[in-house]
Amino acid sequence: MKSTLYYKAKKVTVNALIHVLLISVAITCIFPLIWMISSSLKTQETIFSDTSLIPVKMHFENYVQAWKEGGFGRYFLNSIFYTVSVVIGIILVSSLAAYAFARFKFPGSNLLFFMFMAAMMIPIPGSFVPLYVLLTKLHLRNTAIGYILCMINVGLSTSIFLLKTFFDKMPRELEDAARIDGCSKLGIWWHVALPLAKPVLAVVVVFNALAVWNEYVLALIIFDSKGLMPLQVALMTFQGEFITRYPLLMAGLTITALPIIILYILMQKYIVKGVTQGALVE
Repeated sequence: MKSTLYYKAKKVTVNALIHVLLISVAITCIFPLIWMISSSLKTQETIFSDTSLIPVKMHFENYVQAWKEGGFGRYFLNSIFYTVSVVIGIILVSSLAAYAFARFKFPGSNLLFFMFMAAMMIPIPGSFVPLYVLLTKLHLRNTAIGYILCMINVGLSTSIFLLKTFFDKMPRELEDAARIDGCSKLGIWWHVALPLAKPVLAVVVVFNALAVWNEYVLALIIFDSKGLMPLQVALMTFQGEFITRYPLLMAGLTITALPIIILYILMQKYIVKGVTQGALVE
């Protein structure tokens, strides 16, 4: 009896400590967002003097002013177009490549797959010079298609790795049944593999959407025209040589972060399933 009570008390204590740790981590992650929103509602004079998270007087006009002065309308549409185009391109190419690597054996398949994996070790800044030279020679620099192709290339390696891991564990009986029903190889990929891979695809969508949405340096290298720049460029409007307008900058950051936060909330249940993908396909 005492032993049972001891183990129960130990279990409760361990669970309590785990919950305290997780709550601490959650607060650490959420606090910067709360501070950013709070700062966006203050003035240039009170942003450093008023340390409260809930300002005495909230200046919602900062969002309107930030949107107008930063030209967010044009840049916002650009970023949405780039993000949607890149994510769709990555899903199509990576899912086809991952399914081929997982199900078909052809000469050089392992070497090609390991080349994709090796590309994950190359940081994006390390490829700026060859990308610039290549795009210039192909006359794709300062074009939307050039930027989209570069971002698709950036996200392929990780996406192929995640999807191949899933397809390797996918039951072959499902493919055999689809083949008996008359599905071609592409039909099996479209009607069987992709629907089953929804949790992993959600992870691919969120990770790559976040990467494209936040990209700034590569856009500066590829684009000369301001009309083609993504949303992150608008944030530089509020950072001058001698002064930074922090309330407007924080309002702009909030506007910029909001679409990705909404996307993550919508994809959350699929992301959780994607983390436990091994259990779903056994």
